[in-house]
Amino acid sequence: MNSSIAIQGIKGSFHHQVVLEYFSEARDVEECLSFEEVVASLLAEKASQAVMALENSIAGSIIPNYALIDKNNLQIIGEHYLDIHQNLMALDGQQLKDIAEIHSHPMALLQCMEFLKKHPHIKLVEDQDTAETARRIHQNEIHGIAAIASKAASKMYGLKILAPEIQTVNNNMTRFVIVTRKASEVDQDKINKASLKFELDHKRGSLAAVLNVMSDCRLNLTKIQSLPIIETPWKYSFFVDVTFDAYEDFQKAKAVLSIMAEHLKILGEYQNKQP
Repeated sequence: MNSSIAIQGIKGSFHHQVVLEYFSEARDVEECLSFEEVVASLLAEKASQAVMALENSIAGSIIPNYALIDKNNLQIIGEHYLDIHQNLMALDGQQLKDIAEIHSHPMALLQCMEFLKKHPHIKLVEDQDTAETARRIHQNEIHGIAAIASKAASKMYGLKILAPEIQTVNNNMTRFVIVTRKASEVDQDKINKASLKFELDHKRGSLAAVLNVMSDCRLNLTKIQSLPIIETPWKYSFFVDVTFDAYEDFQKAKAVLSIMAEHLKILGEYQNKQP
């Protein structure tokens, strides 16, 4: 069985860093330039697992990834939190005044906006991946263009850091999840977090009733994200993360919610790694 890990981006990207930190042994990576490609690689069994960013402490949820996990019936089996340090880098021999454009992933640009506002003469260009941008500058010896990426990418692709750690907020953390095609056998005594999806009619008290059930069953709501159901106006899907001390409490909540909410779906049961 293929044991490689699909990542959005290339070696030197933040997703690659998660692979290095999360897995206890060296793993091959399947490099993909989009999250859709990550999922396709997993479904085609080119990779056994995948790493996907779900939310950032500054920029918020990466909503399309919730939809990808749901639509393709993937299972979350773990999570990893990564401190994000963004660095401005370019070919050696250049200074900030020589840079006409900065290319990076839109999330990286957003995370560094306070720094970027101080340099209005520089054009911002959205790209597919932070590390891939750094690699392209290196391979094509492109002058006048800088990338925003990790320190690892600067070392890997021989770029000079023009401005280190330019993220707006120093405590900038991204939550990544580890997903597979089907649920893995996780010991129940280690499971203390779960991701759920359910649907509710847009009527008074429906969400409050569900939240009361979670509270009564001693679940701690750590995340709630609503998405409109496009085919059905005024109806919403809710993606929810909960933590708990006893798995039996979660089982009880599942039984009640399966009656109260429409189309309850368990997206994953795993170990809480939130710092």
